[in-house]
Amino acid sequence: MSEFLGRCYGETTPSKVSFISKETPAVGEYVYLNYDDKTILGMIDSLFRGCTTLGDDLLNPDTIGKILKLDGDTECYIRGTITILGDKDKLIIPRTPAPPGTIIYKAEKELLKEIFEKDEGIKIGTILKQPDVAVKLDVNKMVSRHLAILAMTGSGKSNTTSVIIDELLRLNGTILVFDAHSEYSKTEFKNGKTITIPSKINPRDLSVHEYMKLGKFSEGATNQTKYLRDAYDYAKEQDLTDNKEDFFDNMISWIKDKIKELEGEDPKRKSHIEANYQVLFKLEDMYRIHYNLLNRTDVGDMVDSIVPGKVNIVSLGSLSETPTDIIVKHMLDNILIRRKNKIENNGKKVLDYPIFCVIEEAHNLASNSLNTKSKSTISKIAREGRKFGVGLCLVSQSPKSLDNGSLSQINNLIILRLVEPGDQKHVQKSSESLSNDLLEQLPSLNIGEAVILGQMTKIPTMVKIDEFEGKSVGSDLDIVKLWQTDKQEREEKRKKDNEDIELLL
Repeated sequence: MSEFLGRCYGETTPSKVSFISKETPAVGEYVYLNYDDKTILGMIDSLFRGCTTLGDDLLNPDTIGKILKLDGDTECYIRGTITILGDKDKLIIPRTPAPPGTIIYKAEKELLKEIFEKDEGIKIGTILKQPDVAVKLDVNKMVSRHLAILAMTGSGKSNTTSVIIDELLRLNGTILVFDAHSEYSKTEFKNGKTITIPSKINPRDLSVHEYMKLGKFSEGATNQTKYLRDAYDYAKEQDLTDNKEDFFDNMISWIKDKIKELEGEDPKRKSHIEANYQVLFKLEDMYRIHYNLLNRTDVGDMVDSIVPGKVNIVSLGSLSETPTDIIVKHMLDNILIRRKNKIENNGKKVLDYPIFCVIEEAHNLASNSLNTKSKSTISKIAREGRKFGVGLCLVSQSPKSLDNGSLSQINNLIILRLVEPGDQKHVQKSSESLSNDLLEQLPSLNIGEAVILGQMTKIPTMVKIDEFEGKSVGSDLDIVKLWQTDKQEREEKRKKDNEDIELLL
């Protein structure tokens, strides 16, 4: 039998009702109402507790104390508001409001399981106030409509990301993680293997624009750009022949030959000679500065290194911002192009399988303020990726720094604890489904608790995220334990040294 909670009162709307109760429910708890021959599901989004004998006009605590002594236990009530989520069968918002006086019932476990567990999907956790009801996410909607995982530091982003990756591996999913802090390469997933892709690019695989970014060529330096492109085209031509020279060396050789050629011609072409010297210096500086990024051995293309059905990690922890930007753009550009080729069946190089791309510290790449090269590619995939089987997952602890154009294209959100008002408002601006009532819950979430929105879940849900069962990542260090261990090790070493000295004596 359903548990009576209270009744609607006052004016109602098709999407909102107020209720009064003597019980004490919790914000985020699911309820239902029966009217118009339908069972209508709702979620409690605000609560207020009051007492009929202790009104707002009482301003003296001594007076309140005297009333409590006279009346004993005063009669308190709970009032609140409920957001209507839709009928239990199709979750369609009713066209008529609930009649005042309609009974509010607590949603029983069986009803919630019908909604949250009846479809195939990946388990992300349990309903916050109903721990025996699992919450599953629609993988097709998550990958095709993209995902953002947003939270302040220490709220559980890494755990949430790891749970999702492990569940996708169970379905033989192909995942690519741009690992900003080199954490995931050490992670052990229960449902699949980790493949580490070296964060190195063969110079032959870079585009002219990527050379310009790494070499710090100015967009307005037309002569330098022309000669850089000519040197690049020459090296590409040589690459198609039996010439075994290094691609980068071929570019340098062409520039040096061009300088000799121009120096033997009309002195009026001095500006062109200077432009070639600048190209030469910038290319040499580029290689010296980004030696760790550029691998001049015969390595394969980074996208070719992706292994289907595995989690593929590109460890970026040792790289600075510019090479990180280049690698992310380079891989995402090629992934999107090859998936387009696959769908269009045009005979060009393809990527045979859909892929889910996780970008850690996404606010540094898809940035509101920084003019990164990868931002345009991330935004393009957010707009077009669903047509070609390229999914995005943007992970960030600074949502207000995320590019609004990219975030607004992300249809699914997992929002853990967010306290900073700027972060909250930026997320709400980018997502129509984040109501003011849910927004107010974000600062009060505990570690591992989240609001989940979007097409991957049927209705907005407050969830307790599962604990990742593999080797955890992103967790805080136990500083006190490390100090104690260090002290113990030093004492043991000192004791051993003293024993060695005594033996010598």
